[in-house]
Amino acid sequence: MEASLEDDYEALVQFLYMAPIGLVQARLDGEILMVNPLCAQLLVPLSRDGSLTNLFTALEAVAPDLRHRVADFGAGHGMVCEGLQLRVALNPADRRAVQHLSLTLLKLDAERVMAVLGDITQTVARDRELRQSQAWLNTIVTGLTDYALMTLDEEGRLEQWNPGVERVTGHTRASAEKQPYSLFYPPDATTPDSIRDRLFEADRSGWSVDEGWMLHANGSRFWGSCLIAPLHAPGSGLGEEPRYSLIIRDVSDRREASDALRRAVSCDHLTGLANRRTLYDAAELELQRWRRTPRPLSLLLVDADHFKAINDSHGHAAGDAVLRHLAAGLSATFRAVDIVARLGGEEFVVLLPGATLDSAEAGALRLCQSIASQTVHVAGVPIRYTLSVGLATMEAEIDSVDALIARADRAMYAAKSAGRNRVMRWLPDMQVPTPRASKAGTTTA
Repeated sequence: MEASLEDDYEALVQFLYMAPIGLVQARLDGEILMVNPLCAQLLVPLSRDGSLTNLFTALEAVAPDLRHRVADFGAGHGMVCEGLQLRVALNPADRRAVQHLSLTLLKLDAERVMAVLGDITQTVARDRELRQSQAWLNTIVTGLTDYALMTLDEEGRLEQWNPGVERVTGHTRASAEKQPYSLFYPPDATTPDSIRDRLFEADRSGWSVDEGWMLHANGSRFWGSCLIAPLHAPGSGLGEEPRYSLIIRDVSDRREASDALRRAVSCDHLTGLANRRTLYDAAELELQRWRRTPRPLSLLLVDADHFKAINDSHGHAAGDAVLRHLAAGLSATFRAVDIVARLGGEEFVVLLPGATLDSAEAGALRLCQSIASQTVHVAGVPIRYTLSVGLATMEAEIDSVDALIARADRAMYAAKSAGRNRVMRWLPDMQVPTPRASKAGTTTA
């Protein structure tokens, strides 16, 4: 029975060698046992000496780790790599003269591997064209006739564009060329890290879309939709220079409906800030970005001092007014790129991408000083209050959003214990606070 299966297998291999795909069979050390004509045509130009004696040596210039991949593959048989894309420079003087190959490598048994090699140059070119077409179609199907279409380089700087750029944004080529696309956003709405994050996420997902306030060249605002789509083949490892399509549309006419939907889904009904779910979604994304590319990321936990006493003395309507006042103060103090959210009760969280401990602490101190200097008037009654703020920053040992919030919670509890109306940084020796009822809507602090 085993002999029959072996014969069938060898017959299948012989059939495959006649197929219109590149096939080569080699030993585990790369020594070539058999190679079909199409594969030889693809391999010979890659071989430094023009010979085809070793598969790994022939592919060394474009797949230097192939030998190690096979050596590290512990299973007796199976897929070593599938669809590995290789970029071959045909003319060093012309960066556009490239050939793209696809390599699949199978371990057949303890002694042999089989490689499948194909020329996918035209497929890659069609894929690039398709991605640009998809970006165009996304604009066309909306029914909007005016849009700004640009090309971005790998750093997110503006390159080519259509005449609609000046109509939509007011910018000319002279004023915007080679500028980062953050040029179209309010100054506090982006950071260099967030620019790179959107490009990465476009690579990973095929596109990245957001909607919000954008700027005309004269400084006036409009509600815009911004789509970024890669023109290269994301994650292919082909070595080609990344390029992106950027499409901006003025959708001010639908802002009210869009904003109403966003508030219903994402915002706290009392304060208008982000709700708990939105906070956690945004924080999880920022933690993913941090793990991919560590950068400053800080978090504030803000609590209104003696809030229960305000409710008891003046009523819940007064307490609600204080919370709305605090929400307005938070929004006025922090950047548009920061995530400001109501965690529950009188507790608020501010997540600050790109903010160091020092800059986050400076913002928290400004908030505390501003709130302490103001008076909230409710039905003619003046109410003054202060804040206690705990501060924590992202570190390698933090494995979740809850863990980061827990550190800020300890620091905030320390601020309460130290007399309130202050900002405290998390320290390793801070005690774990006892559970407080504030997350359910009341507090004794």
